[in-house]
Amino acid sequence: MEIKPIGFIKTDFKEKFGIPRQSGIIENITGEIVFKKEFRHPDALRGIEEYSHLWLIFDFSENHRDEFSPTVRPPRLGGNKRVGVFATRSPFRPNNLGLSCVKFEGIKEDKNLGNILVVSGVDLLDNTPIYDIKPYIPYSDCKPDAKGSFGEALKDEKIEVFYHENVFLNIDEDIKNSIISIIEQNPKPAYKQQYKEYKFLFSDYEICFNISENKATILNIHKIK
Repeated sequence: MEIKPIGFIKTDFKEKFGIPRQSGIIENITGEIVFKKEFRHPDALRGIEEYSHLWLIFDFSENHRDEFSPTVRPPRLGGNKRVGVFATRSPFRPNNLGLSCVKFEGIKEDKNLGNILVVSGVDLLDNTPIYDIKPYIPYSDCKPDAKGSFGEALKDEKIEVFYHENVFLNIDEDIKNSIISIIEQNPKPAYKQQYKEYKFLFSDYEICFNISENKATILNIHKIK
């Protein structure tokens, strides 16, 4: 079977490091799905505004591997414990397919690109190929009694973020809040315990920070464009 993208999502995540581990964790971060020409028919989105959330089926385009590994090492378990690939949401999968639940924010009309789907709570790299979109159905998709293993146990784990106000000088408030939220989720690999400086790209900025004893300090932010 061969599948092809229906479009690509545009986000402020320019590299894998710093992307939230799950969708919906940082609710205010948005993305725009631009459809390929053959899928831009306006009728394809008819009725979508009746749903609050959507499922995105996408390609882990930066994680393709030729060989199959039956186990992976989830960063949230310290990076040393191995778990079966089908018992995780690891991006290293046999068919490289990802699944994210995002919030529907609206449709933007573009003269050249047609209808653009705006969503929030995204956890996808910029230009990630989208294979399909399906509505989230609360009565069937929501399971209040579901068991969540280690991911559920660590869902509320955050670190304190410190910074001098000057590092955010002339930076939009929404971008500022997103950067802080990303670092609060502690993107540092769990197996790296030593003090170290880290960098990631978000929107038009490179952010440099360090983490020590579960406290993060934003050192500087540089505009890259």
